[in-house]
Amino acid sequence: MSDTLILASASPHRKKLLDDAGLEFDVAPADIDERAAEEPLKESGATPADIAQVLAEAKALEVSARNPGAIVIGADQTLSLDDEVFYKPDDMDAAARQILKLAGKTHALNSAVVLARDGAVLWRHVGTAHLTMRPLDPAYVGRYLSMVGDKALSSVGGYQIEGPGVRLFRKIEGDFFTIVGLPMLPLLGELLKLGVIDG
Repeated sequence: MSDTLILASASPHRKKLLDDAGLEFDVAPADIDERAAEEPLKESGATPADIAQVLAEAKALEVSARNPGAIVIGADQTLSLDDEVFYKPDDMDAAARQILKLAGKTHALNSAVVLARDGAVLWRHVGTAHLTMRPLDPAYVGRYLSMVGDKALSSVGGYQIEGPGVRLFRKIEGDFFTIVGLPMLPLLGELLKLGVIDG
């Protein structure tokens, strides 16, 4: 269990999940242009889950190339409503529009996680959760965004289900960790298999 473990993400939510699980790791955010990497995928008809996986791989590989011998965790998440892919809102107005577009409908969160070492992918996994929002009126969405503040801008859906965002939903199907952005159980199982963590 001497392998250095690196999280290739600046996400405080992913870092907290790994911290809470008692893992020892470093953080080294990947330096890639996600939108540029994604553009050819959309043109080729890739699914939102495919996009999440390719971006997670790109992040893991970029960081592993800079950190020889380390096991690198790359992760990415896409939110899709039918064929439309959503991104982190740029401002509160965009967050309001996004939440209102999702209101009363079921959207998918696709969370990909990849392990890489020395520029090669060791393992990959994509988990998908389906979340159904309640019908929401603009006045409530405004009050919700006032309550959560800038946190709404830190996730693709404009919400965190581990906080007040859970009040937006009437049904959730899927793994909690997948929704937060890192499918922990498959990841921990693979780290155990690789001998990176004790079990």
